[in-house]
Amino acid sequence: MTSTLPHTVLGDGPTTVVFAHGFTQTRTSWMPVAQRLIAHTSAVRCVLVDLPGHGQSHDIEADVAATARLLVATGRSAHYIGYSLGARAVLQAMVQHPDVVKSVVSLSGTAGIEDSIERNDRRNADEERARHLLEIGVEAFVDEWLAQPLFADLPRAQAQVSERQTNTALGLASSLRLCGQGATTPMWDSLAHCTTPVLAMAGTRDTKFVALARRIAALSTTGRLALIADAGHSAHLEQPDAVAQEIGYWIANPTEYNTPITS
Repeated sequence: MTSTLPHTVLGDGPTTVVFAHGFTQTRTSWMPVAQRLIAHTSAVRCVLVDLPGHGQSHDIEADVAATARLLVATGRSAHYIGYSLGARAVLQAMVQHPDVVKSVVSLSGTAGIEDSIERNDRRNADEERARHLLEIGVEAFVDEWLAQPLFADLPRAQAQVSERQTNTALGLASSLRLCGQGATTPMWDSLAHCTTPVLAMAGTRDTKFVALARRIAALSTTGRLALIADAGHSAHLEQPDAVAQEIGYWIANPTEYNTPITS
């Protein structure tokens, strides 16, 4: 297996920030936020990665634990930012490699499905989804994926459809099978013992993941919460200015961030 992940570097500041995208996306999905972050502060070096099964990593097969190892091998000592699938990867990186992960931002993330029956059902659903993807192809699958209620707040013009369609069916199917929520070992207990600063972020319209963000923030020893107004599940695409502002403040003040979690 490769030792690092294909990536793009923006900026040359002393503080490294690694960005991990969501399912069906590529490294370019974080470009609007990274560019704004660099505009706000020249002190950052942004590393945008292609996760296994996506973009130029389409032929890399890895579960969440292996993905976390590849992430830290690529970004090394850094702040790690992840969305959805990427959020699970950076949380796993924090659990596995607390010595190099300076802090984590989990956007629209979860620490896994705790109930074993529910997790097995999700694994089976992801397997069926992977088979369906291989049957209909990437273009049709991306249209179906974005038609889910989860993305109702995401205008098609901001959904980066053409970038998603550059992925391969085999790569995305592998990601579903190896890194889907059904295949992810729950990390809730581990979060409670990690001392790495964690910022749990969600769009205010994404009620399910607002609740998950609150739980992640409350459970983490140094957890904090940030809710992005007028945004749904894809807050980084819907409100890139607000997300970049939150991340910029966070990496400069991870232990002094707004503290209320239960509000």
